[in-house]
Amino acid sequence: MLLAHAATLAGARSYLAALADHARAVEASSAYERTLIELDWVHGDDTPALDTAGITHDRDIVMGLAVSAVQQLADYGVDALHIELVLASLADAHALDEP
Repeated sequence: MLLAHAATLAGARSYLAALADHARAVEASSAYERTLIELDWVHGDDTPALDTAGITHDRDIVMGLAVSAVQQLADYGVDALHIELVLASLADAHALDEP
């Protein structure tokens, strides 16, 4: 895995973890964590560490960053179907997190 790919994946994982940490409901938090697990499954054992320090608590901003980071993984050869499945899972989690 190239450094740029690892940095993008680390960002995506960190944003998903931040969304799970700050979700309004337990169900939403669990859904974000399932999305993170799905993203990790796509990459096998090649998963960089999480770093949620300094990420804003505004869920809408973090959601946008997460979607962008997941979409950027296509630039590093991640299968488009896997990306769409992760994005669908993320959208489902976000729907559970709405007030």
